[in-house]
Amino acid sequence: MCTQIAHANQNQGEPISGVLILKARLTCVGSFALALALLLISIRYVGDFWLLAFVNSFQLHIAVMAAFGALLCLLVLRSRIFIVLLAWAFMLGAHALYMHQEFVTDAYSPASAKSFRLLSFNVLRENPGNAESIADTILASNADVAYVMEADAVATALPRLSQTYPYRIGCGVGTQNCDLLILSKRPLENARIGSLSYVSRERFAMAMIDIDGIKLTLAAAHLAKPYFDDYHRNELSRIRAAISSVTGPLILGGDFNSASIAPDMREFLLATDLKKAQWEPATWPIDAGPFGIAIDHIFARKPATLMKLERLPDNHGSNHYGLVADFAIAGS
Repeated sequence: MCTQIAHANQNQGEPISGVLILKARLTCVGSFALALALLLISIRYVGDFWLLAFVNSFQLHIAVMAAFGALLCLLVLRSRIFIVLLAWAFMLGAHALYMHQEFVTDAYSPASAKSFRLLSFNVLRENPGNAESIADTILASNADVAYVMEADAVATALPRLSQTYPYRIGCGVGTQNCDLLILSKRPLENARIGSLSYVSRERFAMAMIDIDGIKLTLAAAHLAKPYFDDYHRNELSRIRAAISSVTGPLILGGDFNSASIAPDMREFLLATDLKKAQWEPATWPIDAGPFGIAIDHIFARKPATLMKLERLPDNHGSNHYGLVADFAIAGS
């Protein structure tokens, strides 16, 4: 390929020189790296391989970086290969943007709908030093219900939280462990916690609350990493089966460890008719800030309508950012 790149420039009238050959070799290495990156995120169009499941979540990021890389190489050395790579990256990036706009809420509800606020936050188990500041954030959010993942970190703050959220499941209530926790200002009906797999024990909960006569089903989940064999896909299938019988308004939230554009996530959203925000804020990795990816999600199914989704401004020592969502809940 390097020789072809050099000869391509010779054909354009530029004589081959030592400098040109060096530039050709450098850009050859770059083009190979770009092609490999684009190939990895293109494999999803042939089949869904769990080894690349996490890579799929970064499709937009990889496509954008590859496009910039191809442009840079094109500026250094003119060659058709970089035009092809640029077009390839553009198509993959455009499709990623399209996928981000699939399954979005219409943010429309009748005037009679009831307002509801949910907080969802993976607080990181090894983070007990921030228990009080996390509790402060939950209380200040004015959320009706809070989903807390890896809740061991806030165990010491539970007595204070229970003054505002007297109803809960998790952390000793219906469970042996303190991992997934649902806190509620209203009574939790038919509350239960189960395991999604051997990896995700006691990491799926469902309950129902009454909002002025409207029965709202709540579901919280913390899924396995997508690169743990087929666990992630299988756990999504179990969640799908668990919520399939719900006929009224439904809200599902938690840590999914995968972006909504991943193949198994898209299949899940299509099958369950759940809707997401117009643009989900990045929640991981923390150091990437707004340029990370959304692996924590809050979804809703009508007659529950997701109206607004925001990221908590402070991660409070966690490796995730939390989310706060506002809903309009209508009767069935």
